[in-house]
Amino acid sequence: MKESFFELVDSLTPSLRGDEVLLATFSGEQSDFARFNHGLVRQAGAVSQQYLGLELIDGQRHLQATVGLSGDTETDRSRAAGLLEDLRQQLAGVPEDPYLLYAADGQSSDRTGESRLPSRQAVVEAICKAGRGRDLVGIHAQGRICAGFANSLGQRNWFESYSFNFDFSLYHEKDKAVKSSYAGFAWEQGEFDRKIDAAAHQLAILQQPARTIQPGQYRVYLAPAAMQSFVSTLGGGGFSLKAHRTRSTSLLKMISEDAALSPAVTLCENTAEGIAPDFQSAGYRKPGKVMLIEGGRYRDCLVSPRSAKEYGVEPNGAGGGESPESLDMAGGEMDVADAVERLGTGVLINQLHYLNYSDRPACRITGMTRFATFWVEDGRIVAPLNVMRFDETAYRVLGQNLLALTRQREFIPSTRTYNSRSTGSVRVPGGLVADFNFTL
Repeated sequence: MKESFFELVDSLTPSLRGDEVLLATFSGEQSDFARFNHGLVRQAGAVSQQYLGLELIDGQRHLQATVGLSGDTETDRSRAAGLLEDLRQQLAGVPEDPYLLYAADGQSSDRTGESRLPSRQAVVEAICKAGRGRDLVGIHAQGRICAGFANSLGQRNWFESYSFNFDFSLYHEKDKAVKSSYAGFAWEQGEFDRKIDAAAHQLAILQQPARTIQPGQYRVYLAPAAMQSFVSTLGGGGFSLKAHRTRSTSLLKMISEDAALSPAVTLCENTAEGIAPDFQSAGYRKPGKVMLIEGGRYRDCLVSPRSAKEYGVEPNGAGGGESPESLDMAGGEMDVADAVERLGTGVLINQLHYLNYSDRPACRITGMTRFATFWVEDGRIVAPLNVMRFDETAYRVLGQNLLALTRQREFIPSTRTYNSRSTGSVRVPGGLVADFNFTL
């Protein structure tokens, strides 16, 4: 894929006229999928696809479009040449863009990972074995994801990674299920078995009559998947330079009132250890890490080229949305095996969903518990809980009420497969929180 993409861009460059500049992007994947129900394979398949994006620039005018590639050299050259001509014909009618900015310093790179993935057959056999006698449902996806950038100035960037993600549930009945996931770069059977055993243990408890607790404030343990939902909500504009300068960030109090989170909280954009490309569509390289919050204090924003041009700062590789793609939260001192005992009496929350801001300037987030949420007494899970709604601020959950974070962290890739497999990911610990506010 890499060689054919670069050769395709080389074939287009001689056709540029005058001061025209061409930016080209590539996205592709070769992925295997298997869908499971009742512990058996219900659907299996493979996807191989690749797309070329072209952006033609003349002065401060620019247009971009995308075309699917066939893998046949002559066919793809014809499609790309036709797309370039279409952009040229339309470009004269486009107004100038005062915030257009693209990389012109030629920082080429090549980050090609090595596949440590198991065979599709081995994965299917392991999952089917784990699903015997259980209503196991889920989808497994694995394979190669590629991204590229090239321009007519000679810059060439390539990224290639191999990962897997098994998103699954053990189902009891109606809305009762234990949801979990196993993801990474190399399949470790022992870790997979541990996740299945933990889900099966919780499923047995889930079959007991559910309790309902009164609205109020409770001590809670947010398992990594629940913590991921909470901190990912902060990524929706919370770390964006544009949102900061327009005062629309949900972390406004951290920059205007010197508010802080717990000293235990450190968040960064960790591209070096994620599965997202280390460059973006305008050709800017991403640093290995961008420290967003360190020791509870706000450090840096994510800066896209457009925001950089508008506000006169340097870009740091962020995409147009200026949201984290490889969000990483530091761990703490608590061992995950001690989490329920340390919780004492309170609520174990495995999953949250439907999260949204109820008061953005105050960074107040509302949402609901989901799947396996349990009532814990004296460090022992005693009963499942019915669905509850919460309403909390980041300054309480990750600030004054944060009691401990687990030393162990979980890598949680995005499960989105619309159009293509997502390269977004979050790595988070679990967290013990006091006085978590349930509203109904």
